[in-house]
Amino acid sequence: MAAVLAALLAGCASKPGGGARPGRDGPDANPPTNLSSVPDAEPRSEAIRAGGPNKPYVVLGRAYSPLDPNASYRESGLASWYGRKFHGASTSSGEPYDMYAMTAAHTTLPIPSYARVRNPANGREVIVRVNDRGPFHDGRIIDLSYTAAYKLDLLRGVAPVEVERITPVEIASGSWRRGNTGTALAQAAPPPPAPMVQVPSSAVASVAYAQPAPPPPPAPAQSLTVYTPPAVEPGDTAGFTAVPLPAEARSADQDGASPPPPRSIVVTTLPALAPASPAAASPAPAPVAGPADMAAAPPPAESGFWVQLGAFARPEGASALARRAGDAGTTVSVLQDGALKRVQAGPYPSREAARDAARRLGEALQLAPVVVERH
Repeated sequence: MAAVLAALLAGCASKPGGGARPGRDGPDANPPTNLSSVPDAEPRSEAIRAGGPNKPYVVLGRAYSPLDPNASYRESGLASWYGRKFHGASTSSGEPYDMYAMTAAHTTLPIPSYARVRNPANGREVIVRVNDRGPFHDGRIIDLSYTAAYKLDLLRGVAPVEVERITPVEIASGSWRRGNTGTALAQAAPPPPAPMVQVPSSAVASVAYAQPAPPPPPAPAQSLTVYTPPAVEPGDTAGFTAVPLPAEARSADQDGASPPPPRSIVVTTLPALAPASPAAASPAPAPVAGPADMAAAPPPAESGFWVQLGAFARPEGASALARRAGDAGTTVSVLQDGALKRVQAGPYPSREAARDAARRLGEALQLAPVVVERH
């Protein structure tokens, strides 16, 4: 039993009970500088064997039963991450843990499987490959690799996330693909050329920030009950030891300084967007301007420079961010882009004007906006 327990815990940053760990976990002294460009895990069909890490197991008196290979799963809870201390150690799948790969540990998702993880605080999403077991700590639902946590901006500790499994049926049909999830972090100035973001010219609608969000779709039959995590006080990692962060991820308040300025802005070129076809959907209301911009609200999807505040798979997330931006006195539009809803402000007459607006919005809303250009 001791050997089984050791194998289950290998690679997981959060040990059962949240006890203190000797030493500190974290990144290497000189982590790679291109982590934001590490691609997400690419879902592919993989055999899920019945034994091994997919058998029911018990850790510290608590029983866990891995899900059926074809089961759907969606849950909200807390995420943690693990790094250098476990780099190269064997995971529950038998594969070595690579802190710079897009992987994760989960208590019940089949091994191997794929999941989409979203940070609701900033709308960023990544896709990870589950190849390990853990975390064995109440309230925590997933342990992310260092790079996955970096791309979601979760390196400061435990934070709320939303996890949704990509099922074998979705992988086989290709229906899991839903465009760019917008998880890449802004680079230091001057930014390198950003990759082209493909935005279809159809199905674009402008949504007022005060418009009520439509109800979310019903959860799949086998989905788990959504867990609402308790509030996490700043700096409270519930038993975790603080770890050193790379310069681009470290927050100023760790040293008692004022909050950090927003990150530099990536400029991405986008094709022009056309309004939604009247035959495809009923006309959407015009965007509602904030108090400062009410008199000169620009029409959506015009050519020029726009500031993207976030991209969301769920309408309620886009509506909430749009309301925040409106309260800050900024006109916003919510543009439908496939399965994503992009919250954007603009257009602005020049790149510099858009960058200035992005900096102001970043400071006001505590976000890292992205400047995009439409022709």
